[in-house]
Amino acid sequence: MNTTDTYKEIEIHIDSFSLKGNLRLADNSKGIILFSHGSGSSRLSTRNNYVAHLLFEQGFSSLLFDLLTEQEDLTYENRFNIELLTKRLLKVTKWISKYDETKHFPIGYFGSSTGAASALSAAAQLDKRVKAIVSRGGRPDLAMKTLFKIKIPTLLLVGGNDHMVIELNKKAQAEISGICELKIIEGASHLFSEPGKLEIVAKHTSDWFDKYLNI
Repeated sequence: MNTTDTYKEIEIHIDSFSLKGNLRLADNSKGIILFSHGSGSSRLSTRNNYVAHLLFEQGFSSLLFDLLTEQEDLTYENRFNIELLTKRLLKVTKWISKYDETKHFPIGYFGSSTGAASALSAAAQLDKRVKAIVSRGGRPDLAMKTLFKIKIPTLLLVGGNDHMVIELNKKAQAEISGICELKIIEGASHLFSEPGKLEIVAKHTSDWFDKYLNI
């Protein structure tokens, strides 16, 4: 996968600790997309960086960041602690809203796997501060108790071969109050590792944010 583009490595200082991030700033940016990655992943995720690169080409800035410090990541359970990951995403959203180069940008969330649950949980608390959400192979069921509060446009992307996750996303879709579409990408597995499938993810994602980020 070719992910060559210009991004800068930044340190996000929150409370008494710092998180590492990769910030892409597009010219005449349409907005900024915060990536909430799945368990065991990080700002270095090949798949998320690939999607961020394609979004960058379409005029969207993005921030990929480590939800956990290196020390926190040593505790395996933290990777699945949706409450902790949600709090971390909320703090980073607040930080990006005050950062000089991004404070005027509309914000979207892109969550993958368990990261989709933290993205949805965070959005439920922000009252439209975040404008739209895209979930890739997500586990929105892990945020089921807060889904009724989601009023912003939400796109659920699931691989056609990811049968269990399709059913979980259907149940989640029924709970979300706002606009919510479920798109099944035929021939794709949970990680969308098949040729051309991540391009389809990026195209749907870009179209979604084009439609809803600046409303």
